[in-house]
Amino acid sequence: MNSKFQSKLPEVGTTIFSKMSALAQQYGALNLAQGFPDYDTDPDLIDLVHTYMNVGFNQYALMPGVLSLREKIAEKVWNTHQVHVDINDEITVTAGGTQAIFTAIATVVNQGDEVLIFEPAYDCYAPTVKLFGGKVIPVSLLAPNFAIDWDYVKSLVNAKTKLIIINNPNNPTGRQFQQADIDALTAIVTSSDAFVLSDEVYEHIVFDGRAPISLIACPVLRERSFVIASFGKLFHVTGWKVGYCIAPLELMREFRKIHQYNVFSVNGAVQMAIAKYLENSNRYLNLNNFFEEKRNYLVKGIANSRFTVLPSEGTYFINIDYRAISSEHDLIFAERLVVENKVALIPISAFYTSNLDQYILRICFAKRTETLTQAIDLLNNI
Repeated sequence: MNSKFQSKLPEVGTTIFSKMSALAQQYGALNLAQGFPDYDTDPDLIDLVHTYMNVGFNQYALMPGVLSLREKIAEKVWNTHQVHVDINDEITVTAGGTQAIFTAIATVVNQGDEVLIFEPAYDCYAPTVKLFGGKVIPVSLLAPNFAIDWDYVKSLVNAKTKLIIINNPNNPTGRQFQQADIDALTAIVTSSDAFVLSDEVYEHIVFDGRAPISLIACPVLRERSFVIASFGKLFHVTGWKVGYCIAPLELMREFRKIHQYNVFSVNGAVQMAIAKYLENSNRYLNLNNFFEEKRNYLVKGIANSRFTVLPSEGTYFINIDYRAISSEHDLIFAERLVVENKVALIPISAFYTSNLDQYILRICFAKRTETLTQAIDLLNNI
């Protein structure tokens, strides 16, 4: 490579997810590291995609997304949160949640702007902020509850604070925002010029009687926020890369300026299929029960293991504390589990910019019962 070439992200390498998956493949280990299901997509949804391809939806879709899907998104928001969203000016369909996150950060972050990120955090936030010249201000949350000290957060906010990024429910902790969190964030936004990016891709995957909580239901935050969701997470089709962003007119106008020169539009046949599929609201209303059963099965199965299971209020992840087994750094311990015990998990330190080690590993339980049974056997023998 030309010695004059200068990387825009010199500190970024292969993600921990790719590393652990490659290691799992190398040693023939059960892969519970990456966050995707190992069971089949609903054949009804597959058939709908085929139908729309066969009738000609194979060219560019509208830049904001096909109208029928935007209508169903607005309907879903109304049914869930009783909030009206304008289908023409406030919704854009994106190539997955990550592209929506990238575009929202690109929309507001300029050189020297500060961006607050709650860690452990999804790994795309910090690199994208840095790519656009922003400065990441990490807020480290601690196990077992990963609660937010909002007074501390308030002390970090200043004239340079451009964006606050939240993930609710949170990957990897499984923590869901409560009303007190919403109120505290509202007070901070009201007294500053900061915008909010709310990553809500696991919105409908919450447990133990909890209801979905979105910033869109708070009038103050709705006017200052990009709310992002994912059909990949909603319908077990992560490889289709279809999500959406909801934002007020002024923000969405700027968001679309970048979106149109990035991907322009998203797969039309898939959009049409998802819109038709959404005519039955039970497609997403039953998700909490579906995943709660999987969480409970796994948690019960390893209750007598040497691991300590941390609370999971949502998402399709649980975290386990291994300090009763080893004092090794979580990355070293996770690598050893792959080699010696044939199970791949994610070390939580990878979700902190400081690589904070709390002796915790993340497990994805969006798996078939057979896979979870195998996981239980492996974990009980460690």
